[in-house]
Amino acid sequence: MAKHSENTLAGLLGLSDQSARKSHYPELLLQLEEVERERNRYKWLFEHATYGIFQAHIGGGFRAINPALASMLGYSSAAELLSMNTAQTDNLFVGGVDEVKRIRAKLLQNNVVRGYETLLRCKDGKTLDVLMNLLLKDDEPGVLEGFVADISERKKNQLRLEQLNHELEDRVAERTRELQLSNEDLQQQIAQRKQMEKALRVARDAAEEANRSKDKYLAAASHDLLQPLNAARLLMSTLRERQLPAAEQHLLERAHMALEGAEDLLADLLDIARLDQAAITPSLTALRIDDLFRSLVSEFEPVAQKAGLQLTMLQTSLCVFTDAHLITRILRNFLSNACRYTESGRILLGVRRRGKNVRLEVWDTGVGVALEQQEKIFLEFNQLTNNHANGRKGVGLGLAIVERIATILNTRVELWSREGVGSCFSIEVPISTAPVQRLTESRPNSAINNLRGQRVLVVDNEPEILHSMGALLSQWECDVVLAADYQGSITALNGVAPDLIIVDLHLDNNVTGLLVVEQLRARFCATLPAVLITADYADQEQELRKKLGIPMLNKPVRPGKLRAVMSHQLKAFD
Repeated sequence: MAKHSENTLAGLLGLSDQSARKSHYPELLLQLEEVERERNRYKWLFEHATYGIFQAHIGGGFRAINPALASMLGYSSAAELLSMNTAQTDNLFVGGVDEVKRIRAKLLQNNVVRGYETLLRCKDGKTLDVLMNLLLKDDEPGVLEGFVADISERKKNQLRLEQLNHELEDRVAERTRELQLSNEDLQQQIAQRKQMEKALRVARDAAEEANRSKDKYLAAASHDLLQPLNAARLLMSTLRERQLPAAEQHLLERAHMALEGAEDLLADLLDIARLDQAAITPSLTALRIDDLFRSLVSEFEPVAQKAGLQLTMLQTSLCVFTDAHLITRILRNFLSNACRYTESGRILLGVRRRGKNVRLEVWDTGVGVALEQQEKIFLEFNQLTNNHANGRKGVGLGLAIVERIATILNTRVELWSREGVGSCFSIEVPISTAPVQRLTESRPNSAINNLRGQRVLVVDNEPEILHSMGALLSQWECDVVLAADYQGSITALNGVAPDLIIVDLHLDNNVTGLLVVEQLRARFCATLPAVLITADYADQEQELRKKLGIPMLNKPVRPGKLRAVMSHQLKAFD
């Protein structure tokens, strides 16, 4: 039988002769074994694949199904699917016969369908998302092979992702609506704020304009008020230097104190207006502290002596770099308060060096300032509740002015005080290393003698001031010449040059007193000493005034200061 089989196989392969059988038979057996092994391998893969594999007729009905596909669709074995007829097979597709027709048409047209996603119906009626690759066999017409992958989990994830995307889109849309509402609300708030800011700007501009108008009015009114006050001050000083009965002297002193109060208030109000209007620009220069102190001592020594106080100053060679007028204004306020609030003892102008700065101090043995009041006294219209040593009351603006001036000079005021012991007000300014020429010292006690017989020309467009100044200077035994302008001066002088000129800054017809001094100096070919008096605190002609060497006094003029400046000018130009 074996021999017959070999002959039959040899016949089938065309190997009938004995020699051919002996040479090719072993090789053929090896090839047959290899074919069998390959068949078994494909069979194992078919049965154990994790995805579904099937073979079917193009017209309907399965030829082979692997276990994975049967399990995928919920069947216990592949035999259940193989036993289905064509109608039952088509019913596996959720799309039914119509879907099967579309798949069949694609296969017949292209021989292959790849990546086809569809829904298959399981045994329990549920649906399953699958991905199919279908291929028509070339060697067996009408037969197709298919590979099926379960993509239900991917579909669920995709559906979940789409749901999350929809939820996210809904949340984004909701958030967008909220932001739009918030933005609209914010825009309304911005619009309201802009309207409020516009209204505030209008109100601020109106307030600033009203404040400027007030300051201008105050400055103009102060200038006009200072003229009669200056005349009254000069007349009052003339009377005070005369011997009067006790009753009249008492009334005169009371009137003098009332006048000083009015002067202080007016001067302080004018300073406050100018400082608030930022109309003051410091003119920094080097000056000797000794000269500054001597000028202040000459001004306040009569006041201190009358109050029974001893006014002294420390000698120093130091110079400072600051605004002479502003620093004098601060120290004058310190000294004025010291005289006002000191019943007995002494007042000291002191100097204390601090590195590159120097602290200018005013010490007194007065009533002192309580700790709880030390900050309040720098506010406007705020003053000590203590009794005033000399009976004069302040108006509560002096230290407020000092605080503002200190800000302009980029420094600050310091205060040490103890009730019943005294106080020290100080301000710190930078030291100057530039050389400064020492001014000729003048003492108030010798000032009257220096003025006796001096020919003094007074030029002012106010008749009351001319009369008052003439009375005071005549009492100082000066040879007084009065005039309202340059031509009047030439006529009154009658060709004889004056020893000193006292001139008002603003004369009639927009002529300044500085121009009159220049004209008189040119007329007499001499550098005549002069003193400028003005109710204008701005000192706009400062450069020309300094060039001409003319000091300035503000109205109302204090006789002691006037006398000291006149004496100094006469000595300086001697």
